[in-house]
Amino acid sequence: MPPGANVLIVTAVAAERDAVLLGLQGSRRFHVIAAGAGTAAAAAGTAAALAAGSYGCVISAGIGGGFPGRAPVGSLVVASEMLDAALGAETPVGFRSAAELGFGSVSVLAPGGTVQALAAALAAAGLTVSTGTVLTVSTATGTAGTAAELAARHPQAAAEAMEGHGVAVAAQALGIAALELRAISNPVGPRDRAAWKIKEALDALTAAAAILLEVL
Repeated sequence: MPPGANVLIVTAVAAERDAVLLGLQGSRRFHVIAAGAGTAAAAAGTAAALAAGSYGCVISAGIGGGFPGRAPVGSLVVASEMLDAALGAETPVGFRSAAELGFGSVSVLAPGGTVQALAAALAAAGLTVSTGTVLTVSTATGTAGTAAELAARHPQAAAEAMEGHGVAVAAQALGIAALELRAISNPVGPRDRAAWKIKEALDALTAAAAILLEVL
């Protein structure tokens, strides 16, 4: 990313957008939008924003689920890879991705140097952070069986959310680097909405956004 370049941050909902804006402290280099939930809304919103401005980097940011043992509730995940875990087909021998079926890539890699620099800066600020694949799903995981299946299919997965791959594909089409930053509000597994720590995750997102000012 060129020094001093503008950064587009794409969230799903207003609460995530506002948490990011709070951490950015009014910086004019960062443009933050809430494009809507899901891959299609994320890709469309990202593409429209990129067409209207000039950016050196795009970040998909928000809360998400963390895989137990990889990303605890309240921690942060910086994606090394943004992967669409739902794009593919069921076959007699199980799920096969669109890539395995010969229909193109389902993954966008994040720039490794930036990922490591951001993760190191977050850790230096006292925040709990991990790196790994962030899965983009169309249906949030709600059972132990689905969580186990995803973890077995994607052993490097640290988190799941619903927008990252869409944001990344829109950025990739224009040759712009893409990142994904997730604050973990719940474990990936049986759905227990009452146990989600959304406020804590949004607070972590605000803290992480402040660190973006130092790294990007």
